Amino acid sequence: MSKSSEKQLSLEENFERLDGLVEKLSEEDISLEDAFNAYSEGMKVLKQCNEQIDRVEKRVLKLSEQGSLEEFEA
Repeated sequence: MSKSSEKQLSLEENFERLDGLVEKLSEEDISLEDAFNAYSEGMKVLKQCNEQIDRVEKRVLKLSEQGSLEEFEA
């Protein structure tokens, strides 16, 4: 499945994924390879979260400036 066809997860869903990855990394018997894979995936999810938060912040700023909510277009 290509990245363009993947479903965009909500911020809450991405936070849940991060929680699961942190839990996996906390396991005592995790292999180095599994730890690295979980860490790499977590960094990708964290980047997505940051992008989602940035979009929300821009919408809030536009709301504050205009007095009404308008969709921010990047």
